[in-house]
Amino acid sequence: MIAGTTSALAQTGGGGGGATGGAAGGFGGASISAPSSLSGTSIQSGAQNAQTRSAEATTDRADDATRRAEVSSAVRDVPTEFEEMVLASTGRRVPIFGASLFSGVPSTFAPIDEVPVNDNYVIGPGDEILVQLAGQFNDKLTLRVDRSGAIQLPGVGSVQVAGLHYGQLGSFLNQQLGRYYRNFTLSAQLGRLRTIQIFVVGQARRPGSYSVSSLSTLLNAVFASGGPLPSGSVRDIQVRRGGKVIEHFDLYDLLLHGDKSHDIALASGDVVFFPTVGPQVAIMGSVAVPAIYELKGEKDVASVLELAGGQTNVAAGQTVRLERVHDHADRSMRDISLDSHDPIRDGDIITVTSIIDRFRNAVTLRGNVANPGRYVWHEGMHLSDLFPSREALVTRSYWRKRNQLGQAQQDYAPRSGSQPIDEEGALQVHGSQTERESGSNSSKTATSSDGGGSSVGAALTASNNLFDAKTDVVLSAPDIDWGYAVIERQNKEDLTTSLIPFNLGKLVLDHDASQNLPLQAGDVITIFSKADIRVPGSQQTRYVRLEGEFVASGVYSVQPGETLRALIQRAGGLTSDAYLYASEFTRESTRRVEQQRLAEYADELEAQISAVTASNQARAATSGDQLAATASAADARSAVARLRRMQPIGRIVLDLRPDSQGWIRFPILRSRTVTASWCRASRRT
Repeated sequence: MIAGTTSALAQTGGGGGGATGGAAGGFGGASISAPSSLSGTSIQSGAQNAQTRSAEATTDRADDATRRAEVSSAVRDVPTEFEEMVLASTGRRVPIFGASLFSGVPSTFAPIDEVPVNDNYVIGPGDEILVQLAGQFNDKLTLRVDRSGAIQLPGVGSVQVAGLHYGQLGSFLNQQLGRYYRNFTLSAQLGRLRTIQIFVVGQARRPGSYSVSSLSTLLNAVFASGGPLPSGSVRDIQVRRGGKVIEHFDLYDLLLHGDKSHDIALASGDVVFFPTVGPQVAIMGSVAVPAIYELKGEKDVASVLELAGGQTNVAAGQTVRLERVHDHADRSMRDISLDSHDPIRDGDIITVTSIIDRFRNAVTLRGNVANPGRYVWHEGMHLSDLFPSREALVTRSYWRKRNQLGQAQQDYAPRSGSQPIDEEGALQVHGSQTERESGSNSSKTATSSDGGGSSVGAALTASNNLFDAKTDVVLSAPDIDWGYAVIERQNKEDLTTSLIPFNLGKLVLDHDASQNLPLQAGDVITIFSKADIRVPGSQQTRYVRLEGEFVASGVYSVQPGETLRALIQRAGGLTSDAYLYASEFTRESTRRVEQQRLAEYADELEAQISAVTASNQARAATSGDQLAATASAADARSAVARLRRMQPIGRIVLDLRPDSQGWIRFPILRSRTVTASWCRASRRT
């Protein structure tokens, strides 16, 4: 409140007239009425103003939520006939350029009031002015411009401010108050801004009357109304004021060049009009932005392609395909040069083709090699040019896995679970040796808690090992197939593809000139591993694991034609404590066959159970009979489930007798699978 502060200010009535005249001339018609006394003047408190602004902000948020709900319930745009024609012709639905800009709901319906106001903002009725006074008296004034364009300045009276620019407001009010008071400072800024009413009509997505902030521009109105319909123009958005078109806005200037210089501020009563869309063309293929574009002055192919961002770096040739509706009767196709000045017409579909994915001077190396990929082809090129050394055939994954073998690992951990102690103080073994190792190497045998695969030999040969096994010998990668590699070549005459095999071992290891075949551009050379094609048994890499009462238990690589008896002899034979009759021999291929047969047997039992259950229920005379049939079927299916959980071990029975002794008694067996055979010699008890 400033009431009663008249004596505190030195009045300067003589200088007031000059100030009034200067203000009137300097601000273009701004006038001030006769001053009134400061005494008895009431100023709205800051707290009341804050409450008023808070209530208005809450109302705006509610209105904004209502508008978002209306937008979300709006029906999706129906494709135009031209969009459907492009889809039918090309198989692709191409969007209208710029339509995605209006696909989302605007977060606010009008610009927020907290944004800075530029100095060119024109003050009008409804604006709120915040005045800060300091000096011999301090006060904060919240003044609203009334319908006549004036504010009531305490101690001065009615001051006409409508039509002033915001940049002039502070100096103007300071000048008017200085006519009557001295020794003070004044600062003025805008608070809540007025709203204006505009109209959005034509091919707008949500036409109607809008109340927006006085800071709103044409673009704000365009986004608030959801933009134009697919049938509306984005290149000639008009602003009409006082019955005249004052602006033609091309949205492409903003989308393509970031230019919004024609985005004018709106005034109350303005009409934003979306006319019907102009001529349209579809641009497809190898362009930066394939879409449907509206034309406005673009007449030839070059200018139209510029709308789409030009050709991509994989566009082919200097011509494009042009599809045209001919005389509103039928459609025609033609090729047109990029520098042609033939006019582009409404409804044209322009397709820019891309280059063919063909290398004219390259050969491709693939498969079990260190550096697969494309290599430069040259005249006189042969296979040996691709393999400078045999190391070129070792894959990178092989070296990565080999390198991992040298990494630090965790120490051996004690086996989980407590071990009971027998009468003699020795730790008793729970589970078989097979169970201990089944978790560390899937290629070895496994036992089942349901009884599948357990053996007496496993129980007899199990040691009092307190630690789980964690180290094994396995192939880091499949070995190279030296006997076969192939060149894939396309015939240039009839475009048929032929395979030209060659012996990789003779080429790389023996340097056989007959296998050093010449290469042609486009050839694909494939190098196989033994995992890709099954090779003869003599060429397979096979490991056998010997455990138990062997002189040198371990993992051995089986030599071609080597038998089990010969392998045991090479391992040093058996110890004096070996008990041959309890020995166990397993094979991975046998385990797989057993697993398959077990699954087939479970399937047959399942089918029989279903048939018997259906028959029993059909013959059941009472509810008790039906319950009994159901319970019987449940028990049978439970047994089948246990059968499916069984894990066979792939054991092969050895022809041994209880009194057999020495490795010479082992039968002559040949290991036939890779890294899968396992022989255990039991300890005599």
